[in-house]
Amino acid sequence: MKTSLAALFFFSPFCSALVGISWSIPIAPSSALRDVVFPINITGATHTAGYFFAQQDVGYIGLQPRPDAGGKSMVHATFSSFVAQTTTTDPNCYLDADGGPGVSCATDIAAEYDDGFYLHVENEKETTWVGNLVDLKTQQKTRIGSWTLPAGTGGISPSQVGFVEYYPWNSESQHSCSSLPYSQGEFGNVFSTSTRGTVGDAYEYGDCVGEVAFKMYRTSIGVNIRVGF
Repeated sequence: MKTSLAALFFFSPFCSALVGISWSIPIAPSSALRDVVFPINITGATHTAGYFFAQQDVGYIGLQPRPDAGGKSMVHATFSSFVAQTTTTDPNCYLDADGGPGVSCATDIAAEYDDGFYLHVENEKETTWVGNLVDLKTQQKTRIGSWTLPAGTGGISPSQVGFVEYYPWNSESQHSCSSLPYSQGEFGNVFSTSTRGTVGDAYEYGDCVGEVAFKMYRTSIGVNIRVGF
């Protein structure tokens, strides 16, 4: 019997997220999805560390802006599991997930923010999953990392929630809402090799609701999100 990932995986309690955004693939295989692609664009994000634009699948996958290096724009991509007893042999990964059980993987690439990206999660074999980053302009595919969930876990649930997080707030007990730096990102409609899905409207949550200049609007490809000053 396959164990539902919903019973094993939970939204990280360490996350000081500002915005949530759901995604769904209504016509999913009965055995759950074996891959999912998250289009994402961070054209309007500042080239500084602090923000995390992420989606939930069998774990988390997402992008973090970084300061330029050597005259080039840098993007930090992550792929993590918060499931206890997750293992890895991938050189991009290590045992730990925000100080708790699980595995974290990451890589940095030089890429223009307006290139647009695909975050692709796919089943490699049995309960082993790999996360990749694809630059849509150059078509460069970069492996973020891979890990293996405990035996008996199933595939990707076809309806989950992503988020926008300002992670410097994770270490602060109180937040100065009016001092939140500005950022912008766009979450595109999700799809897999077998079918297509959508993203829902973005919404605020946390302790700064109504105080961080949150704006969202639908675009031809998904949802654009803006927060901060």
